[in-house]
Amino acid sequence: MTKLKNYAVVLKLFVLFLTFTIALSCAEKKYTVTRIEGKEIGITNKNAEVADIENFIKPYRDKIDADLNLVLANAPVTIDKTGEWQTPMGNFLADITFEKSDKVFQIREKKAIDICLLNHGGIRTIIPKGDVTARTAYEIMPFENSAIVVALKGEQILELVNYFISEKKPHPLRGLTFTISKDNQPKNIMVNGMPLVNDKIYYVATSDYLTNGGDNMNFFKKGVEKFDLDYKLRNIIIDYFKENKTITANKDIRITKEQ
Repeated sequence: MTKLKNYAVVLKLFVLFLTFTIALSCAEKKYTVTRIEGKEIGITNKNAEVADIENFIKPYRDKIDADLNLVLANAPVTIDKTGEWQTPMGNFLADITFEKSDKVFQIREKKAIDICLLNHGGIRTIIPKGDVTARTAYEIMPFENSAIVVALKGEQILELVNYFISEKKPHPLRGLTFTISKDNQPKNIMVNGMPLVNDKIYYVATSDYLTNGGDNMNFFKKGVEKFDLDYKLRNIIIDYFKENKTITANKDIRITKEQ
């Protein structure tokens, strides 16, 4: 009996050892990076592969160039970025972004946009006189920014106005007008022809870059609600070009300064 007991103990120990060994072998192995190496592979005209690469991408490049060079509209005069408080180019972009975004917003949310504000620095070029193409839109807006609508209280609209005055830049603006007094204070602030109301909610169309505090427009961070329209600003421009064969800028005055 003693021998049998000893044999049983040894068998149990063997089974436990075997189980432990199998568990270790099945456990997930962890790897760590001990060294990173880099190697530069040059592509020069002497390399025979260059011609193969060029031949491969040429059909795609030609197709893209054809699409970008397709004439969509015509600009009778150059639409430029000159101006102290507003510019023809700024008015144009604010107007079309307002109009296009408002259509989407009303369909989706059953609400209307009150104001559109973009940033002057985001306009990378002008619309020259003559043919207007899709390439023109890419040159104006080379970034992947999308249209966003932010719900702001009247208090934040006042912050927006004061930001305008302190920055002294002609940021594209639509739906909001005001006067800068001789002592550099805002007055006659109107939203779509109506006096600004501090506790009212206003819907402001802008870009995703600005809603995150870009260009120090931190008032957008105080928005009570935000709506992503899934609409690239560049696509807004292209769609407008396609629908309007003659491209002009509205020259109405949006910001005035007392002399």
